[in-house]
Amino acid sequence: MSTKDFAERLKKTRTEKNLSQSDLASIVGIHYTQIGRYENKGAFPTADVLSKVANALSVSSDFLINGTSDDLADKTITDKELLNQFKMIQNFSEKDKDVVKILIDAFITKRQIQRLAI
Repeated sequence: MSTKDFAERLKKTRTEKNLSQSDLASIVGIHYTQIGRYENKGAFPTADVLSKVANALSVSSDFLINGTSDDLADKTITDKELLNQFKMIQNFSEKDKDVVKILIDAFITKRQIQRLAI
């Protein structure tokens, strides 16, 4: 997790909710300058404050820390073509998703067996 990403998500979510730093701080029960530190100075809240901030913004703490699952996938999967394929598969029916999972599992198993044979 990057504190920069956290800061950007916090600020974006706060502004989308039409809350000032003072408004959010008041709801959470902290000084407004602390919100500024989170958004601009790379500070990170304690778990308790993070939970209160997330609740005040009607998002999860996980969202503020990691973003959406798509954000996380974009950061961790370096093969963009594969990432796009996975995103397209999300729109498949459950039955079709199961078929894709079986194919992937079969290929992974094959590669593991090949490695053991070496």
